[in-house]
Amino acid sequence: MAVLFSSYTIPLLGVSIFIAILTYYTYKLLSDYLHKWFMMKPIPEPEGTHLFIGNALQLSPVSGDFFNQIISFTTEFYKAPLLKFWVGPVPFLLLFHAETVEPVVNNPVHMEKSFVYDFLHPWLGTGLLTSTGHKWRQRRRMLTPTFHFSILTDFLEVMNEQAKVLVEKLEEHAGKGTFNCFNHVTKCALDIICETAMGKKIYAQSNSDSEYVKNVYKMSDIVSRRQRTLWFWPDILYKYIGEGREHDKTLKVLHSFTYNVIKERAENIESDSESDDGTKKRQAFLDMLLKTTDEDGKGMSHQDIQEEVDTFMFEGHDTTAASMNWVLHLLGANPEAHRKVQEELQEVFGTSDRPVNTEDLTKLKYLGCVIKEALRLFPSVPFFGRRIGEDCHINGFKVPKDCNLLIITYTLHRDPRYFPEPEEFRPERFFPENSVGRSPFTYIPFSAGLRNCIGQRFAQMEEKVVLAYILRNFNVEACQTREELCPLGELILRPENGIWIKLEKREPQTSSN
Repeated sequence: MAVLFSSYTIPLLGVSIFIAILTYYTYKLLSDYLHKWFMMKPIPEPEGTHLFIGNALQLSPVSGDFFNQIISFTTEFYKAPLLKFWVGPVPFLLLFHAETVEPVVNNPVHMEKSFVYDFLHPWLGTGLLTSTGHKWRQRRRMLTPTFHFSILTDFLEVMNEQAKVLVEKLEEHAGKGTFNCFNHVTKCALDIICETAMGKKIYAQSNSDSEYVKNVYKMSDIVSRRQRTLWFWPDILYKYIGEGREHDKTLKVLHSFTYNVIKERAENIESDSESDDGTKKRQAFLDMLLKTTDEDGKGMSHQDIQEEVDTFMFEGHDTTAASMNWVLHLLGANPEAHRKVQEELQEVFGTSDRPVNTEDLTKLKYLGCVIKEALRLFPSVPFFGRRIGEDCHINGFKVPKDCNLLIITYTLHRDPRYFPEPEEFRPERFFPENSVGRSPFTYIPFSAGLRNCIGQRFAQMEEKVVLAYILRNFNVEACQTREELCPLGELILRPENGIWIKLEKREPQTSSN
């Protein structure tokens, strides 16, 4: 009997325990799902939403189609106070009115990012973009001083140098008909971010075959595709039947590059403080991180630093590049605004070809309004996600804890209550007198509230410098209609077929002020 007990009863007991555990977790998941389903039932939703599969079969995994579906949902339900859809058992709440966005982004309870950001963790770790709770607060306190305006001005030299290289590249196309400027501007932004973030020149504008450059773009595309494809969310499926191997191969290139730069910079940080001729060497964002300490005087580990450098590289080039490209199209399609920008540049710089300085940045007010209006029409980040931290009410509707939010900046920025004729390009909307009384939550290209973008000053500075160089040297003519742009809402809002323009060289600029 003892032998029989040990041979049969123990395996049966193990199977019973396994079944009990499986039943318990299945019950938990099902009850949690049904709780959310019935709590959110009063919230409007698209037709064809089914129990358990939700809207999963309706949503396209193709980036352009997916973005257009989201925008069409918000257009169809624009007068609805809220809108929801389900991706399988996962609920998403769409917010695109200032009065629903404000209580979420201003509440520290809802500070955590949506789970779709988890797919960025292998690349960015839990840096400032993806971390939450105590780590985020501590990291934000540590990093905020490195983005002080007085420190950012040290980066102006790099921005001027790379903008000058861009002008030289664009001169090859001036007077020669239509061309796609998107990659030229993007490589300039990448050169700027690499040198300011890591102190490393990668010569993206000169070397189109750079392995690092190619893999930055590839990784963004890989992550974006996974976010849109429900069946690749589980790691095991993604690894064996998805792009998991390609993801890991690309990740290895990116991490090896930044790891080696950090290691080299850390070893030479003291000796690198001065150049051979005794002048002070340029500081990069990485140098400041290597010297940063918390309240207890503890420095950041190399792993911590790599998270932030990778995050800054990811967030700091594609966003500004896209914005500058949209500006070039919009100015090229609106001659009156184009003329006003060049008149302002003439007032500030005259016939000088000198670099842009901090005083110039404050004087370029109309160019600043042009950039803001471009970001209203084409926000670099067309939507961003949050997670509800506790059961709450939004605009009178019950919303359960852990529900995912998508804040659709692309639609939010087109609210006719605050921006009449919202599809029209009107930089004057952002004149101080025209902004009086407008809620700050009607326009959030850099997010808002506690988790607003720490690098927004850097981005605005870079855009002014690069665009000033281009428009001091060239007249721009757009060669696409608005309909031909076909914006793709991936991680960044890009035009499907690039930005096609014509350039005409302006009169040679001589002398210096």
